[in-house]
Amino acid sequence: MVKHSTNIQEAHAKNSLPSVLSQRSVRLFIFLGGFFIANAIVAEFIGVKIFALEPTLGIRPFNFNLFGQQGALQFSAGVLIWPIVFVMTDLINEYYGKRGIRMLSFLTVGLIGYAFLMIFFAIRLTPADWWIGQNAAYGVPDMQAAFKVTLGQGMLIIAGSISAFLLAQLVDVITFHQIKARTGERFIWLRATGSTVVSQLIDSFVVLYIAFKLGPDLSDTVTPWTWSQLLAVAVVQYTYKFFMAIVLTPVLYLAHDWIERYLGTETAAEMKRKAMTWG
Repeated sequence: MVKHSTNIQEAHAKNSLPSVLSQRSVRLFIFLGGFFIANAIVAEFIGVKIFALEPTLGIRPFNFNLFGQQGALQFSAGVLIWPIVFVMTDLINEYYGKRGIRMLSFLTVGLIGYAFLMIFFAIRLTPADWWIGQNAAYGVPDMQAAFKVTLGQGMLIIAGSISAFLLAQLVDVITFHQIKARTGERFIWLRATGSTVVSQLIDSFVVLYIAFKLGPDLSDTVTPWTWSQLLAVAVVQYTYKFFMAIVLTPVLYLAHDWIERYLGTETAAEMKRKAMTWG
């Protein structure tokens, strides 16, 4: 009898263990949150590269003249994948409310900090002699220096980048819910685009100022950007984000439609109702 009871308890434990993951709302949160965090972290690391758009596409430079800067349109590589973060942010806002996106935002900041901390220690590992010059034939005579310069962003730059991200996310949350409170379930495009253009206006300028202006000013090894460089890149990047926020509107509607079918109309409606009340 005792053995039979134990078997029942073990079977019950096995069946109940994955019960949380069997809920579609939980699996959806993991899926959206995973993409949100992954893209935010990747954007932080590739954002150190500034690239020229027209040569990348193989077309003639537009030769724009903005704040005294001329030539091809220039972007931080990190800006390319931020539109994915925009979509994830809006969807999480819609179905999981302020609490959901705030939790993911703070978690992302913690994970970004953890990643930079691991790189900090990795840079300080003594490199193997043969590794330092192994790519000299490809124009990289010192792999240790390349590793440090590419990944070893200064602490102020890291703090600034994280601060800009977190500030933009919190502004996005507030703007999104203020618009939805006034429009209800209508105008998905308005609350999605509106929250993005407001939050990214802050992010585009704050992150570049701290990363390429204030940070280098406190360093003896990096030349700070001029104000004309900073404003030119910031305006170009913000224009791109504004444009992508509009272009991705159909994608957002398709994502909403898929989620409604995945969760079920009643469940989705209940989640959106609760999302507006969760603090």
